Amino acid sequence: MSSQKQAVPPTPLLEEKHNGIPARLFDKAQKTKARILDIATKTQVTRRREPAIPQGIEKGKFLEALEDLSRQLRKENVEIVDKPLKDGWYMENPNTHDSMHVLDDEEFIASAIVYPGDTAEVQKIVLWANKHHIPIFPISIGRNFGYGGAAPRVRGSVVVDLGRRMNKILDINPDDCTCLVEPGVTFYALYEEIQARGYKHLWIDVPDLGGGSILGNTLDRGVGYTPYGDHWTFHSGLEVVLPTGEVIRTGMGALPNNNSWQIFPYGFGPYADGIFSQSNFGIVTKLGMALMPDPGGYESYLYTFQKEEDLTQLVEIIRPLRIANILENVAQLRHVVEQIACLGKPRSTYWQGEGSMPDDVIHEVAKSLSHGDCTWLYYGMAYGPKEIRQYKLDIIHKEFMKIPGARRIDPSTLPKDDYFWSRDRIASGVPDLEELAWVNWHPNGAHIAFSPVSPVRGVDATKLWKIAKTRCNENGLDLFPTYVVGLREMHLIVEIVFNRDDPKMRKAIHDCMRAMIDDAAKEGYGEYRTHLAFMDQIAGTYNWNDNALMKFNQRLKDCLDPNGILAPGKSGVWPARYRGRGWELTKEGRETSEGNGVAPPSASTKL
Repeated sequence: MSSQKQAVPPTPLLEEKHNGIPARLFDKAQKTKARILDIATKTQVTRRREPAIPQGIEKGKFLEALEDLSRQLRKENVEIVDKPLKDGWYMENPNTHDSMHVLDDEEFIASAIVYPGDTAEVQKIVLWANKHHIPIFPISIGRNFGYGGAAPRVRGSVVVDLGRRMNKILDINPDDCTCLVEPGVTFYALYEEIQARGYKHLWIDVPDLGGGSILGNTLDRGVGYTPYGDHWTFHSGLEVVLPTGEVIRTGMGALPNNNSWQIFPYGFGPYADGIFSQSNFGIVTKLGMALMPDPGGYESYLYTFQKEEDLTQLVEIIRPLRIANILENVAQLRHVVEQIACLGKPRSTYWQGEGSMPDDVIHEVAKSLSHGDCTWLYYGMAYGPKEIRQYKLDIIHKEFMKIPGARRIDPSTLPKDDYFWSRDRIASGVPDLEELAWVNWHPNGAHIAFSPVSPVRGVDATKLWKIAKTRCNENGLDLFPTYVVGLREMHLIVEIVFNRDDPKMRKAIHDCMRAMIDDAAKEGYGEYRTHLAFMDQIAGTYNWNDNALMKFNQRLKDCLDPNGILAPGKSGVWPARYRGRGWELTKEGRETSEGNGVAPPSASTKL
């Protein structure tokens, strides 16, 4: 056998494909892809199960329905999912299933994919789904990794891939600092277009990885790391196809020939936008967003803190500084083990034992990092002219140094390929790819996120940390915790990396997640976002006043979607046809996502 490594096929460029990589990041993408492929062992030669067909429809009728859709959209825009499943990687992700699956990879899987080219074609798909009573599941790019990717909640749903053909940047307004985009516009694409147009005074806010859809990330209430980090807060104006086929525009967009759609989100009357975030009440085909004006300068900084128990005091220091906007951006407070994983090397490089990596091993490895050994790292950025930045930086330094052993790391001492500089780019609105490195912690690396929200208080941060660490240790899992601090709330994002080809590890992940969700809920902490497999459980924790919120959501669902065709089960909201038939995934040990059929159309249709 030859000792030479096979050449890594080139990653598609942005100029070649709507979800491709910018040319400036091509070399980084190739290196990242090579690392992933070097330790991959999972293969898929043939399908183990028959192609999925949605429950409640015969196979022959389903194929006839797809022929009907092909005539409306053209045959090349309708694909049956009957080929081997390829998990790919971040930049070449599948739109057929969850490539980072917790359950079997044939479980959350599409029966077919359709590719609309505009809002009118989305309407056709919705009307078609109502005619044939087939569940559909819209995606933008399908890179919602850690939360289910492109997979539908109901096995056999037809995935509506909005990104491939609906990927236009419809407007960039350099005066108002706004944009209007379709679902297929990625953070990479918008950034590159702004640069190409010479709008150097405009920044975008980006998450850790830039390949996701701006529209999709915003609807899922994702965050980035500039002062504009709460993406939902900074959106203005939606165009939505309702589950019965009507099209609405929200906010000022409901006024014909309006000139304020992207600058004033509310319009007149009830504010409808909220029901289309994290929901199955409509398909959003256009989204307006605010862009951040260049603040006139910026400066990244890094502080390290030595002890695990420093967390309580540190968060108490952070809270007043963040509320006062001295700490300006949605910054990151992360554990050093994630820093180690960001080197991109497998866990086996440092530890080959069973169970969670011991703390003493973590700290021994951490001694070799550019910033030296520590437990917590705070990555932040100051914005504005130098004198304004310095005023804020002096306050931050004085407060952080109250913690014994705290250190400010001089950026000039860090090599140019250090992770610090990736955070510097992201916090200044430049999309990057560096964060993907820690998925290489295990072969066939997948990750899932435990994402509770809490007050910015030391006692809460410590309590959540103990819940996550205890449950991960019980299940023999390593955890990568990061506290993402908003103005008055804090998201703890616990990423857990696992080998998706290892059933034992997948079960451990499954058990650990379910336990952490329940533990957190008992203490008053709820998830803000989750994987498909845990949506029902988390929705069930929001049960104040005899599940009043869920009952309200169900009434909305049955009113807006009488045939129950749009993303049934999304965020735990099931239409009448599915309710009471065992579709909810709330029990540990259950390996199937499917329930016991659906009610006949005549039993639930209210047209």
